Amino acid sequence: MQLTEEVFESRTLASKAAAVRIRDALARDLAAQDDTAMIVSGGATPEECYAWLSNTYLAWERIHILLSDERCVEASDPASNEGMIRSSLLTNHATGGKLLSVFEEGLSPTEQCLALSQQIRKLPLPFSISLLGMGEDGHFASLFPGFDRLEEGLDPDSAIRCMPIKTAASPHPRITLTMSTITQSQEILLLFFGIAKRDVFEQAKLPDSMYPVSALLHQDRTPVHIIWAP
Repeated sequence: MQLTEEVFESRTLASKAAAVRIRDALARDLAAQDDTAMIVSGGATPEECYAWLSNTYLAWERIHILLSDERCVEASDPASNEGMIRSSLLTNHATGGKLLSVFEEGLSPTEQCLALSQQIRKLPLPFSISLLGMGEDGHFASLFPGFDRLEEGLDPDSAIRCMPIKTAASPHPRITLTMSTITQSQEILLLFFGIAKRDVFEQAKLPDSMYPVSALLHQDRTPVHIIWAP
């Protein structure tokens, strides 16, 4: 376990700290190579972080952005993570960021995974940083408890880059990156808020925890940095 933690008094301070950490990781790699890539998550938690990040002066046209997971809906749908990223991150100074679309109309979830896997192979790896969130059920990306392929999705050595998922927890079919893809990163930044999620996190740190996020915390390939606020 390569785990470091920061605790902030407010969610605004935590969000700004996350944005600064992401900015520094991207700037470091942009100074050393032609382009770079990062993983981002959807949901409400990172929106303020993205607002800070969108006002950062970086060579965004050299930054590839990959979603950790996506619902199989159009980008115009309120449930779309792509739509959320386009409105919260790819604005202000960050309009040039190269977001990979996960959902393609007319393709089955399996076909979408094949297409996305081909796109991932072309990215400059390792990712500079991967920003993830965590649910109160201990899921990250769309690796939910009860997913029938969860063990495969959490296999750190799997050659599978992404997989389709449908569970009772989600009304839409989804595409999720596997843990083996997410950990092809120089750092994983786990951003979450609230006492309930803090309790889940503390349980997930235990060696016998069954929460999916526990596998992420206990893998030894990629350092994980925690940013939390009440």
